[in-house]
Amino acid sequence: MSINVCNDRSMASITSLPSGVSGSSLVLISEQTASSSATISFTSGIDSTYKEYIFKFTDIHPATDNTDLTFNGSTDSGSNYNVTKTTTMFRAIHNEADNDTELGYDTGGDLAQSTNFQSLIRSIGTDNDQCGVGTLHLFDPSNTTFVKHFIQTSNSYGSASNDYSRNQFFAGYLNTTSAIDAVQFKMASGNIDSGTIKMYGVT
Repeated sequence: MSINVCNDRSMASITSLPSGVSGSSLVLISEQTASSSATISFTSGIDSTYKEYIFKFTDIHPATDNTDLTFNGSTDSGSNYNVTKTTTMFRAIHNEADNDTELGYDTGGDLAQSTNFQSLIRSIGTDNDQCGVGTLHLFDPSNTTFVKHFIQTSNSYGSASNDYSRNQFFAGYLNTTSAIDAVQFKMASGNIDSGTIKMYGVT
C-alpha cells in the first residue's frame, strides 16, 4: 500500500478519502428539547442498527441550583429505568477567582452495583449564563452476550460558593446481558429547565 504525503499547499485539493480508507459518521436519530421537563427519555431508535450510540448535551440548565444531570438505561422499552451499573469518575475543577483547583477521583460520583441513576454533568448552576454540556457514548446496547459499556465527558459552569469550571469523566458498564432499548435523563433534583439532547448512531 502506498502512502501519499501532502504538504499544506495540497491539503485543500483533497476532496475524498483514498480507496479502501473509510471513516465513521454520525446519523441523527432523535432530538429532544427540555422545557421545565421532569425527564427526557429516548424509547425508540436504540436497537441493533448501530454498535455505538452518542448522546450530545447542549446548554443543559437546571431548575434547581447546583444539581446534576443523570441517566439510566432500560431493558423493557422504558417501563423501568433501574439497570444495575458500576462506574468510575474523575474530575478537574478551577474557579474564576483562581484560588481553588482540584484534580482527582470523585468517590461521590461513582456507583458500585447500583440501580440508581448515574450522574453525568455535575453541579450545574441556575444563573442565567450557567449551563452544562457533554457527550455520552453507549456501546453495543443490543448485544445479549456482554455488559453494556459507556463513556462520558462533560463540562459544567456551577455556582456553589465560587463560580467555577468543572470537567468530568465518567466510565462504566450497565451490568446486564439483556438489550438496552431505552435511555432516560433527569436532574438529580428538580426539572430540566432548558437544554437539548441529541441521539446519534455511529456508522
